[in-house]
Amino acid sequence: MSDLVTVEEIEGAARRLDGIVLRTPLVAFPTKSPSAPPLQLKLESLQPVGSFKLRGAYTAISGIPEADRKNGVIAHSSGNHAQAVAYAAKALGIPAVLVVPNTTPQIKMDACAALGAELVLVEPTIEARVEMAERLAAAHGYPMVSPFDDRSVIAGQGTIGLEIIEDAPDVDTVLVPISGGGLISGIAAAIKARRPETNVIGVEPELAADARASFRAGRRIAWPSADTHRTIADALRVECVGAQPFEHIRALVDDIVTVSEEEIHDAMRQLARRARLVAEPGGAVATAAYLSRFGTVQPRGRRRNFVAVVSGGNADPAIYADILSEDL
Repeated sequence: MSDLVTVEEIEGAARRLDGIVLRTPLVAFPTKSPSAPPLQLKLESLQPVGSFKLRGAYTAISGIPEADRKNGVIAHSSGNHAQAVAYAAKALGIPAVLVVPNTTPQIKMDACAALGAELVLVEPTIEARVEMAERLAAAHGYPMVSPFDDRSVIAGQGTIGLEIIEDAPDVDTVLVPISGGGLISGIAAAIKARRPETNVIGVEPELAADARASFRAGRRIAWPSADTHRTIADALRVECVGAQPFEHIRALVDDIVTVSEEEIHDAMRQLARRARLVAEPGGAVATAAYLSRFGTVQPRGRRRNFVAVVSGGNADPAIYADILSEDL
């Protein structure tokens, strides 16, 4: 437990992020039944880069000594972390080089380029991303900004947990998407420090369920990229949860559940039609878990209330339009 990110580190990240990120709201999701447990949505999709990733990226980059970052930074990402690094680097007045899969949605690549970042495309595996990023970092002296396996990044993402507890102090269960694990690690560290009785549950696609497999086995288990790339949730296609995040998950997370592709689609539609919110597939999985598993009748004698993190809103326009029209 001593190696886990502390709430004091997360509070320090919150001070660093003041004026940089949006303190995102909790908004009520209109449930269909009055007997359903209430759900509030933590709208990280409203961040300037459309996802929570800005919190971790800015915390990490701003903590690098100026002399070490003056020539720029490098990151590898499936898309949202890349955009966050580009935004943070521009805010700090330094270049950014981003290694991304060649399958990254065009909307995310265009956003990175618009922020002045240099894009390097590689095959869609984490091994290819890491190899290229490390090679360029060594050749040019760029500091690496990890998408999830980094203490500063975890602390930055943990500021979401602080905000949830401040705005919903009696929350029973927090549902959090899992990819590399930095988001749920930070949120769990913050919430368990402030309100240990709150359940923190991870959610991932059943077609990319390496984190659940790892959680159940008690050790990190990687899935082949050919398997994880079956899911529409491009932000959640990491083949293996990070080493530091896994230690947090083992110590602090109560459970990990999965959702089907159709449940993800349905959650995107429900968020759009009932809450007027845009969520990308990876950003909708926590809401999907509520709708498919938890949003039924309240247990007698016990009030349950939920928060679902809507982690991103960078939906590919064509795919999003198809999903919204599927059942019309």
